[in-house]
Amino acid sequence: MIDKLSWVAIYPEILLLVMACVITLFDLRVQSAHRTATHALTLLTLAATALLTGMNAANGQTFHGFGGMIVSDPMGNWLKCFSAVALMVTLVYGRPYAADRQMLRGGEMFTLSLFSLLGMFVMISGSNFLMIYLGLELLTLSSYALVALRRDHATASEAAMKYFVLGAMASGFLLYGMSMMYGATGSLDVNEVFKSIASSKVNHQVLVFGLVFIVAGLAFKLGAAPFHMWLPDVYHGAPTAVTLLIGAAPELAAFAIVIRLLVEGMLPLAFDWQQMLAVLAVASLLVGNLAAVAQTNLKRMLAYSTIAQMGFVLLGLVAGVIDGNTLNAQYAYSASMFYIVTYVLTTLASFGIILLLAREGFESEEISDLAGLNQRSPLYAGVMAIAMFSLAGIPPLVGFYAKLAVLQALLASGQGVYIGLAVFAVIMSLIGAFYYLRVVKVMYFDAPLTATTVAAPRDVRAVLSVNGALILILGILPGGLMTLCARAIVATLGN
Repeated sequence: MIDKLSWVAIYPEILLLVMACVITLFDLRVQSAHRTATHALTLLTLAATALLTGMNAANGQTFHGFGGMIVSDPMGNWLKCFSAVALMVTLVYGRPYAADRQMLRGGEMFTLSLFSLLGMFVMISGSNFLMIYLGLELLTLSSYALVALRRDHATASEAAMKYFVLGAMASGFLLYGMSMMYGATGSLDVNEVFKSIASSKVNHQVLVFGLVFIVAGLAFKLGAAPFHMWLPDVYHGAPTAVTLLIGAAPELAAFAIVIRLLVEGMLPLAFDWQQMLAVLAVASLLVGNLAAVAQTNLKRMLAYSTIAQMGFVLLGLVAGVIDGNTLNAQYAYSASMFYIVTYVLTTLASFGIILLLAREGFESEEISDLAGLNQRSPLYAGVMAIAMFSLAGIPPLVGFYAKLAVLQALLASGQGVYIGLAVFAVIMSLIGAFYYLRVVKVMYFDAPLTATTVAAPRDVRAVLSVNGALILILGILPGGLMTLCARAIVATLGN
């Protein structure tokens, strides 16, 4: 049934779709090599979308639309708001880089970015297997095209092919798992699936079989080991601006569908999927941290770092249900949400510096390219150091508090297995600190390769400064964002 609330629930999606089409047509008349007018209109669209979703989130209301296929709730709206802001920041950082590499001959980068964000919004809002899958496909198809945007660049084309082939396989896994769930429960609606599973009238073996494929598909989208094969090659091969496009905001949407499918739809199967996520978390922490130590390429190092960081996100999800008791759920899931939001914030800063240091004909993607950055530009070296320290989990930065929140959720369970997982995570974090601190050592103690100072457009300089300051401020005063995440999760689980 389509009523007025149905249209209210998708106002942000309608705005994005209409403006993406308008910007596509508007760009046909833009002659500027930097696509200044298109860029400005895109940022205005994203700002309006972020404002709209932020207002919806602040209202704290939850309502369904289109016969229960769409849900508008605080968690979803906050994740949409953060995704829109992350995309705004990405486009500010990425435009000078893209213009130097002839990626702005048309406005495809802007329109594809908006369509990928529309896909994220549909994923986040989906309360039906088909809606979630449609959103996922819109996001991934836009991402494939973005990775291949430099048509004359062999490495980018190779990365796009790898991403396409492995992404198609992962989508197949997810769809097959959903079809098994539909066959077992007779419904595509997330809430109806929950009720069917809770009734205990469904064959448990069939449910677990479908669950395995769904978890595999979700692990690929998050970039968790052993489904991480695409991540280092795509991060390395894609143009750096596109690497940030696929490595920041989409992680928020991936977290949302994990909550929608596993928590809202399959919580009675928590005993089964928590074991699977625990194995994925251990593998991600192990593979990500050990492989990152061996990297000399900064983008590949950050790719393996992402795998390790996703291990922490999964650990939070593992600690939600203890012996059938959901008392720990709101703390565990809000810790994971806090972690993914702060991870995206830190990733934006680290890739922002890489994009800033890149020049025409020079990529600045080796760790050695950062040598002596402090002597050339103390501000940008400081922002990069803050990002690295935060990813390593060093106080008083926000990465420390994010790790602490996840570890507290594990320890609060009181279970020996979860306490063991917490200890393992701390040991892996110590290993991870080595490769983050190596970057800081190169920036502050190595001799610079060139004496030129780093120049940045005013908008990039301003946004980077705010980005670095937020990592520090949210580390000192994390309570506001943590409370926001906790309330969002409680409102979602309560409905």
